[in-house]
Amino acid sequence: MSLLNDLLGGQGQQAGAGSLISVAGQLIERAGGVQGLIAMLQQHGLGDAVQSWVGTGSNQPVSGDQLGQALQKGGLGSLLQEAAGKLGVDQGQLLGQLSQVLPGAVDHLTPGGQVAAPGAGGGFNLGALEGLAGKLLG
Repeated sequence: MSLLNDLLGGQGQQAGAGSLISVAGQLIERAGGVQGLIAMLQQHGLGDAVQSWVGTGSNQPVSGDQLGQALQKGGLGSLLQEAAGKLGVDQGQLLGQLSQVLPGAVDHLTPGGQVAAPGAGGGFNLGALEGLAGKLLG
């Protein structure tokens, strides 16, 4: 994952992954939780890929451009712009990184291929992603 570290300006692997996980968490939270993000991405052309992230098989990749288009159409463009500014990267670089992190985040938050129903412990908690940064860099 040295590319990840390089793109984040050498902030250190843990800090860089933590920042990306934080951005992924903000996207999930703003979309209305994991279920909301899944629905948004499916609605905006990433249905097959997102279904693979939720399922128990391997995660289908998406490009930064594909992810960016879906998130923009879903109304999350301002969050992407703000996050890119905070991380000191352009939005294209951020989307490239998120396209690597978000499939794993959704996969991590849907154990056994199940999305928790709203009100059944399905509320998003950024703490649920804390261990993911280490896995991404492991």
